[in-house]
Amino acid sequence: MYAKSLLLGTAACLAFATAATAERGSDGEVRIIYWQAPSILNPYLSSGTKDLESASLALEPLARFDETGTMVPLLVDELPTVDNGGVNQELTQITWKLTPGILWSDGTPFTSADVKFTADYCMHPEGGCAQNPKFENVASIETPDDLTVVVNFDKPTPYPYSLFVGGESPILQQAQFKDCTGTRAPECTEANFNPIGTGPFVVTEFRPNDVITFEANPNYRDPDKPAFAKVLFKGGGDATAAGRAVLETGEFDYAWNLQLAPDVIAGMEAAGKGKAVAGFGPLMERIMLNHTNPDPALGPDERAVIRPHPFLQDPAVYKAMSLAIDRPLLVEIGYGQAGRVTCNWVPAPELYNSDTFDCSTQDIAGANKMLDDAGIVDTDGDGIREKDGVPLKVLYQSSTNAVRQDFQALIKQWWSEIGIEAELRNINASVFFGGDPGSPDTFQKFYADVEMYANTFNGTDPQAYLGNALCDEAPRPETQWQGQNVSRFCHEDYDALHQELTRTADINERARIAKELNDMVVERGGMIPLVHRGRISAHANSLGGVNLNVWDSEIWEIGNWYRIAE
Repeated sequence: MYAKSLLLGTAACLAFATAATAERGSDGEVRIIYWQAPSILNPYLSSGTKDLESASLALEPLARFDETGTMVPLLVDELPTVDNGGVNQELTQITWKLTPGILWSDGTPFTSADVKFTADYCMHPEGGCAQNPKFENVASIETPDDLTVVVNFDKPTPYPYSLFVGGESPILQQAQFKDCTGTRAPECTEANFNPIGTGPFVVTEFRPNDVITFEANPNYRDPDKPAFAKVLFKGGGDATAAGRAVLETGEFDYAWNLQLAPDVIAGMEAAGKGKAVAGFGPLMERIMLNHTNPDPALGPDERAVIRPHPFLQDPAVYKAMSLAIDRPLLVEIGYGQAGRVTCNWVPAPELYNSDTFDCSTQDIAGANKMLDDAGIVDTDGDGIREKDGVPLKVLYQSSTNAVRQDFQALIKQWWSEIGIEAELRNINASVFFGGDPGSPDTFQKFYADVEMYANTFNGTDPQAYLGNALCDEAPRPETQWQGQNVSRFCHEDYDALHQELTRTADINERARIAKELNDMVVERGGMIPLVHRGRISAHANSLGGVNLNVWDSEIWEIGNWYRIAE
């Protein structure tokens, strides 16, 4: 990065020199705005991106993925591999050697006991860990000394980097969380809101769904970093206000996830205060289809648990719903060059992007014929089809966002043209993507028939991500409503094929299996893919060191950010 900056002219050289000589905290405050407000700072109790990324200022994994998707060491000096002896020849063991001298922000030593504790914390059967698929196949963890962590798998595991790598799987301090395991995990408010970490910043105040303030970690391993003394992390509002705050008014330095129409972003950039940055990773907007019954007449612990859904498991229904959607139009109005039509759950990396389906052409007539041929017809003339006497009426929910509400309105109209009535509901994003087990409005509880959102995964290997469709990953009361399988998709042959993926080493064979898993979820109505989204954020012209990362936490390098001298 530094070598490249020397080619960018005098201004870039001066900016580099300023950054290189800066002392910790010398650049004052940096202001960040995420219009989806964080509700918790424990990545193991939330799968919301806004929670994972805000936590990454304080909590760190052993290794991470850089802006190219390459795995790089963070709290270790070297990545363990078969070649260097860190992974055994049988692929059943990986040994991590921690970097000596790393301290927690409270000044205590970071040791192998903390790493082992983190695994035990997530694997606790009553903990409801949101990242549980990353710990699949772990048989035991040994800590022969303070700087050595040995992970033993119960079978050959060709990709042993799912746990402790990337922003979704950071290390928790054992001393802070030792009394917060199992069912007590969501009750430990102090720890979940103010985690002690090894990262560049320390939480000084956390107001859920509003503001987080951080200050530079006095025990951070690089004595000259971070350059900023404080971070103001503002949550809430909407994408438009967030974009304006950076690109037009200069009130903030960084705005995340500008889910706005391309012409709107271009108009904001014209003010000259900052610039938008974009990159394509695996981020995908989809409609999830509920495989359980969300009927409000059922009890709160039965809704979205009792199977099956009255009609959404019928292939004619969900395939017709997909066929009725004009994806190219959604891309055009919602994302422009920052969007692509996709028919897949895993649209990237390209190696894993299946070519089985073609969903690029809307076909209302074909969708109607599909339903007619299945005998799902309108028997009473009200314009709504019925299946086994049940009208095809769906509650269609999503987070509050201008692009998503545009999508909802269009899709509601298209579905009405094939005899399916949609009631639209939008929920504040901070609540929708929050992990509060007491809230009825989270996307995990899924008290609706269909819901729309986007998510992604860290790194370039989709094994753990595809594990989100395993039967036992469904959110339910006994998991504190945590879990990534929000559709409650459940097929034994899917689970068996995923197990085959976990023990397959050849990269091309892994790609074949991953594509087959992708196709099973789409073909069997787990979701309706819509748009492969580029990630678009914005930063002030005065903010240096920013490298947009679509493979890990977007603000992964905040410890290297600095203020460019005017």
